[in-house]
Amino acid sequence: MTDTLTIRRPDDWHLHLRDGAVLKAVLPHTERDFARAIIMPNLVPPVVTAADAADYRDRILSAKSQGSRFQPLMTLYLTEETQPKDVRAAAEIGLVKAVKLYPAGATTNSASGVRDMDRVMRVLETMAQVNLPLCVHGEVTDAAIDIFDREAVFIDRVLDPLRRRLPELRIVMEHVTTADAVDYVRAAERHLGATITAHHLVINRTHMLAGGIRPHYYCLPIVKRERHRLALRAAATSGDARFFLGTDSAPHVDAAKESACGCAGCYTAPVALPLVAQVFDEEDALDRLEAFVSLNGPAFYRLPPNEDMITLRRAEAPVPPAVETAQGSITVFDTGRPLAWQVER
Repeated sequence: MTDTLTIRRPDDWHLHLRDGAVLKAVLPHTERDFARAIIMPNLVPPVVTAADAADYRDRILSAKSQGSRFQPLMTLYLTEETQPKDVRAAAEIGLVKAVKLYPAGATTNSASGVRDMDRVMRVLETMAQVNLPLCVHGEVTDAAIDIFDREAVFIDRVLDPLRRRLPELRIVMEHVTTADAVDYVRAAERHLGATITAHHLVINRTHMLAGGIRPHYYCLPIVKRERHRLALRAAATSGDARFFLGTDSAPHVDAAKESACGCAGCYTAPVALPLVAQVFDEEDALDRLEAFVSLNGPAFYRLPPNEDMITLRRAEAPVPPAVETAQGSITVFDTGRPLAWQVER
């Protein structure tokens, strides 16, 4: 039995840091374990221009701890008013590493998202030309479609037609949650990757709903049936380079989560690596952990892997307490069991 594991320092390929007091409170948990992170642009107002991205990056860098080498990798929020020339310019100077597609109304702060894909096609064509990836929140928002089916329908209605129309566009299916998505990624010959979160690897919809509603397990895309969770675990631990870690760690203060209309999002940054290590341990796949958390993502984004190393140790520990901010407490994601692995400090 392996009790310690030393790997290249991981990156987080899908992260929400928010802004202001929340940013300052949550950033230490990410910069402690991760070297880089793809930063989500769904602020209010959203990060839609290069100037917005530069300003947000500066606020993140100002919030870093002393001595931290964490690098925020910025993204732009795709709207129907986004201009191709602006995206090209931001990509060519290295300011942004991806553009994010939110179907309008799909998740937190997505009201400015896309309703008509034809209206953003010129931007997507430009992205294909400059090799800038598109990160997609893969759900349709048609009220007639059951919330548990929205990812599968998105693949059929939006993603597959887009990939056929623009085969050179590199796309990341973010936070995949279904066997349908896993199968679709595995069938792709090129230019398609997928992030998988820690929380979708460890809970299903029964955990969220049985015996009472657990608001801190509510996220979008919503957790699915057990067979989908098992498919995600198989994909993550397979060694397939098309799958990599994106935590989708999404902090909300408790007052916003524990309400009559609670916000979607799980705050996993403080526990993401221990949770993922535990999954790989349970699947007898610790030898493939480094690929999932440290190698596959940089390869897809055409960046070098990190040179420095971290060590994880088998050691039981409680889930950290809530994070206190000037806006209120943020509960850390908790499966109800102690953590079985820890990152050495």
